[in-house]
Amino acid sequence: MATSFIRTPRQYEQDCHILHSYFSGNFGAISNKEVVRIFVNRDSNALKLVCQTYSHWYGQDLLQFVSNVQRNNSFARIAYLRMVEPYERDAQLLRHSLFGGSLNLNTLIEVACTRPSSELLQIKHCYQTQYKSDLEKDLTMKISGGFKEILVTVLRSCRNYSSKVDMSLAMCDAKTLYEALESGKNIDQRTIISVLSRRNNGQVRAILSSYKQLYGHELSKSVKRSKCGQFGKELQVVIRCIQHPEKFFAKQLRMKNADGREILIRTVVTRSRIDIKGINKAFATKTGSSLENLVVREFGSSKNKNNDIVVGILVGLIKGG
Repeated sequence: MATSFIRTPRQYEQDCHILHSYFSGNFGAISNKEVVRIFVNRDSNALKLVCQTYSHWYGQDLLQFVSNVQRNNSFARIAYLRMVEPYERDAQLLRHSLFGGSLNLNTLIEVACTRPSSELLQIKHCYQTQYKSDLEKDLTMKISGGFKEILVTVLRSCRNYSSKVDMSLAMCDAKTLYEALESGKNIDQRTIISVLSRRNNGQVRAILSSYKQLYGHELSKSVKRSKCGQFGKELQVVIRCIQHPEKFFAKQLRMKNADGREILIRTVVTRSRIDIKGINKAFATKTGSSLENLVVREFGSSKNKNNDIVVGILVGLIKGG
């Protein structure tokens, strides 16, 4: 019987040799720069080919290997996040945020509000396939209060995905939201939810831009008032995340959390080649320091080969944009 071989560029074979040497503990055969180069320069498609080639040459599932050791290994965590399919990665983040112990609202908001609606559709499908469960139902079961209604609305809105933004419709919706907020003693929550549920994230950003154009201030400021209550506070968080994701991420990075390293790694890896430069700028505006400096403070203090590689990858991804 003929043996089927995977035909891949020689560079991927070299990448596999470097990674196998590293994970086998044969550090003398490779340099840190070689490992860093793989995870900074290769895109997701190239890394998928690296995983396939690694399995062919060494008979081991590389993605599964790094998944098994990522919990207490920052380099393995970065490697996993860079190599796993983005939709699968985000489905896992959502699942862990809901069922990984304490509820993690920030991560739920992060995924639901910063991913394009087209990606949210794929994430929901992946979640259903992986966990044999409906994401919206799980979210409804685990979350209470206004956030439940608002986040379910955002998830449902991705069904209305379109690559085109309708600015005329955005203007009409902005006026509808203004009336819902201003016309009575209390805000009209039902109308607000109805508008948001029928518009994908891209269209919502157009609505928010139109609102500011029409009324001279952002909608997020309108919902801060006392008559908007707790619902207004929660809506403000979601709206700001949709409208200014770079500010949302920068704020998460400034907070002193027990999982600060995870937030830093996840932000840099998932937002590289998207808006990491904007996040870096927003972070620097508030702190007077850069994300590169934050990475060095977190991981550069110990004489550890793993940490040297972690710093090299994260700084490389930040500079690469």
